Amino acid sequence: MNAGQDNNPTANGQDDNPTEEDLLLLAELDVLFDKVDPMPADLVERVQFAIALEDLDVEVARWQRDQELAGVRGAGPNTVTFTVEDLTIMVSFAPAGGGYRFDGWLVPGGPHTVEVRVAGHTSTTTAADEGGRFAVDQVPKGTTQLVIHLASGHGGRGRTVVTPTLVL
Repeated sequence: MNAGQDNNPTANGQDDNPTEEDLLLLAELDVLFDKVDPMPADLVERVQFAIALEDLDVEVARWQRDQELAGVRGAGPNTVTFTVEDLTIMVSFAPAGGGYRFDGWLVPGGPHTVEVRVAGHTSTTTAADEGGRFAVDQVPKGTTQLVIHLASGHGGRGRTVVTPTLVL
């Protein structure tokens, strides 16, 4: 073997360098996947929206799926539940005007701040009551996320919890 020659076979004994045939096959697979399973047109916007929180010190809640969810585009109200450690967030949303009405409950309750973020719109902020109930009358359609700013018992800044995005 000559010095400087890159001839390192992989574990299966093949050369690491792709041939022209390999590159052609990969290009054809790329075209096939673009046709069969294209990237959603709004994927980049949704990812940017999801990570655009000013305060990155947040906890991410997870979906609580006790039953199969009804489609959000249906005519009736829908309910989604999220959990994180010691907090449960339940939100019902129903069509209202050109968007949705949110009715939600936080367990345990308290005077927490609830922020509703919708991509391309100004955030809406409301306060939950002592029982944890909150409501937002007009939530526009779009990629939506809840940010819960928990009240701390000693007057300082509490935890912040964010839900996965919903596309309404």
